[in-house]
Amino acid sequence: MQNDNKAFGRSNWFLLVLFGMIGQIAWSVENMYFNLFVFEEVSSSLEAITLMVQLSGVVATVTTLVAGTLSDKLGNRRSFISFGYAIWGVTVALFGFVSPELVAKLFSVGMDRAVIIALAVVIIGDCVMTFFGSSANDAAFNAWVTDNTTSAIRGKVEGILSILPLAAMLVVAGGFGILVEIMQYKMLFLALGVVITASGIFGIFFFKDKSTLQKNGSMRDIVYGFRPSVIKANAPLYVTLVIVLVYGIACQIFMPYMIIYMKTYLGFSVIGYSVVFGLAIALGAAVNLYLTRLSDKLDKVRLIYFAAAVMSAGLFGMYFSNGAEKSASLVLFGCFGFVMITGYIFISALSGSLVRDYTPEGDAGKLQGVRMVFGVLLPMLFGPMIGNAINAARAVPLPEGTPEADAMTTLYIPAPEIFLAAAIVCLVIITIVPALAYCKRKSAKEA
Repeated sequence: MQNDNKAFGRSNWFLLVLFGMIGQIAWSVENMYFNLFVFEEVSSSLEAITLMVQLSGVVATVTTLVAGTLSDKLGNRRSFISFGYAIWGVTVALFGFVSPELVAKLFSVGMDRAVIIALAVVIIGDCVMTFFGSSANDAAFNAWVTDNTTSAIRGKVEGILSILPLAAMLVVAGGFGILVEIMQYKMLFLALGVVITASGIFGIFFFKDKSTLQKNGSMRDIVYGFRPSVIKANAPLYVTLVIVLVYGIACQIFMPYMIIYMKTYLGFSVIGYSVVFGLAIALGAAVNLYLTRLSDKLDKVRLIYFAAAVMSAGLFGMYFSNGAEKSASLVLFGCFGFVMITGYIFISALSGSLVRDYTPEGDAGKLQGVRMVFGVLLPMLFGPMIGNAINAARAVPLPEGTPEADAMTTLYIPAPEIFLAAAIVCLVIITIVPALAYCKRKSAKEA
């Protein structure tokens, strides 16, 4: 273990945390505050938000398939990461400048039409941002991590990588909520974009590919991971990806709507949900520092049972916490949020570590797209679809007296049942674990 840590090197640990953290902050802003930005500044339409999430998932997956395969073909991860981050930051910086008022002024159209055009612009802009973000982070950065780690330290590495989204969520859900009140969306997205671009420029000078990385394959390998022979030869990898799929759907049922739910249905103030949910995230991340280290010593497959049960329990609690008085609901939602987040991080760490363990050496780039199909495309297509179908069926109106009520163009806001549905889907993971254990044993015998 010690030798593996030294082989990875301090500089690589620094780059792992820096680029992992900045990338996750960017994704968290897209997943949480781009949605809230659209809801508050462009149009309070959950249908538009759902469409934006789904199209982003499609773009992310296609981009990762192409960019990951290309990075294998060229034997180069560092350029994709560095230049990708630099351009990614520019696209994030421009996002906050879109508004119906600006569109109405530029195109001399009425406000109703300006809202439609603005929605189209932000959805297209989100797809462009996703293109560069996925090239840099999902394809190249993830392949670089796989290239430079071994199974002996991947539990620790995945633990850190799985905590980073929650640390990013802590920064975003806590800090951004307050900063939006102070700086407004335009300046906040601009500042974030500058940071992302600066990190990309930094990476140009400091990122290095693994010395043994070779040019491998061709662009025909875009379909490599979908070949029946490859699936059969790597059964444990694909069963793990099914777990990633189910986990992703559970997350996407509630995650795109969570901050809107806390602000509208539960009526939490920005300070209230920022502090309480921020504490839940911090505690969940702290617990997982221990759990993910432990996973390198124990059977990761069996630990998935525990992780899925914990996340489901937290989601059930978040669903039932909505009936209490506001202050009590705030505390209950935060406590069960901590339980949910503990399981959320642990499942992500375990499945991520297993995916890297089961990825054939030298094929990390071309298989990133397959990972994205299971981890991003399908969850972001079906999860928001399920979540918004529940929201539409419940048709909960915005509470009277809410400042945004007069501007509403949709008849409903997020409903608590999205957490109940997510909990049930998460429990399905437990039924898949035996198949993974079987494939793991069979693969070990054939090796």
